[in-house]
Amino acid sequence: MPRIRFNGITKTYGDHEVIKTFSADVPDNEFLVLLGPSGCGKSTMLRMIAGLTDITAGELEFDGTVVNGTEPKERDIAFVFQSYALYPHLTVRANIAFPLLMSRFKPYHHLPVVNTLMRRRVLRDPDVDAQVRRVAAMMELTDYLDRRPRTLSGGQRQRVAVGRALIREPSMYLLDEPLSNLDAILRSQMRAEISDLHHRVGKSFVYVTHDQVEAMTMGTRIIVLNEGVIQQYGTPKEIYDSPANTFVARFIGSPPMNLIRCRLDGRSLRFPDGVTLKLPEGCASPSAPDRDVLLGVRAEKISVAPSDAVASDTMPAHIIVSEYLGAETVVAFKLGRRADQTEQDTVAKHDLQQARIPGELHLTPGADFTVRLDLTNVSFFDVDSGERLPVAVPEATR
Repeated sequence: MPRIRFNGITKTYGDHEVIKTFSADVPDNEFLVLLGPSGCGKSTMLRMIAGLTDITAGELEFDGTVVNGTEPKERDIAFVFQSYALYPHLTVRANIAFPLLMSRFKPYHHLPVVNTLMRRRVLRDPDVDAQVRRVAAMMELTDYLDRRPRTLSGGQRQRVAVGRALIREPSMYLLDEPLSNLDAILRSQMRAEISDLHHRVGKSFVYVTHDQVEAMTMGTRIIVLNEGVIQQYGTPKEIYDSPANTFVARFIGSPPMNLIRCRLDGRSLRFPDGVTLKLPEGCASPSAPDRDVLLGVRAEKISVAPSDAVASDTMPAHIIVSEYLGAETVVAFKLGRRADQTEQDTVAKHDLQQARIPGELHLTPGADFTVRLDLTNVSFFDVDSGERLPVAVPEATR
């Protein structure tokens, strides 16, 4: 159950820097998620932890010991691959027991007849059989032990791959997008099973995914990457509530955070359509006011009302798309009345905002309405760099 420490880690292939220098400290028994879009370097980072890819610069530590030069088999880890990597000619029982077979492997076991006899002998061993049955019961595979992988569903194959990793009882589990080949229902089920497994075994998990729902529901800590750069490292709540930049703000959350350009004038926000909103008492704001900013507001912090319900803290808007999801509806809207803009402008621009509202509210695309922004816990970002702006709490509320 090692504590993982990244100390100035960098990875390059020739002149191409895949992972730019970063440092992070991950405590024991965490479920660490490496999250980012395809090609951002997350699988490369996982392979560096496993020892399958060399580290160009920096040090990787397990419990204070540098492991840069340590062979993968000496790192006491188990790896679950995206493609399952099951042996099609072996039964589920033999696939799960494979790490135990390899631990007893001798060079002469390569001989065809000897190999078969050795495998049968190990599988009959009472200790091996007990371990296989324990893991199979944990993964709900007891009834499938004598079947081949081709006869199993995708979710069952994934359980076999996880079970094969479990039987070794390593100190750390590495999982490379293990659910990407499953359908939505199986993915949801396996998310719950892997999270429950993490709590039961009490070991460190490092999990790669491009799916932010998986990251938020499973991870205890998340590293967000983009183009080889670590954008943010923190708990799911820290990353969701206080994104470090506009990339994280837009990547995390479904729908993503709304980013609205406005002018910060003291404790007031002035929007391009002439609407001015006051920041509530006690609400933190950037310490350097009187500047253009991007205001970040989560979709659930926006409420809607009929177009005639105009108040000092509301803004006019019109609906572009309405998506009914049962318990809730997600509406994509544009600030300002439709009558004030041409249809061409509406389609050409990509500055749509989104709100999550109760499902019983039925809003028709094209309709005008008003929106109210909850400004108590908003984020502010620099217009040019996209970085989160430091904020200061008003003197009167300290």
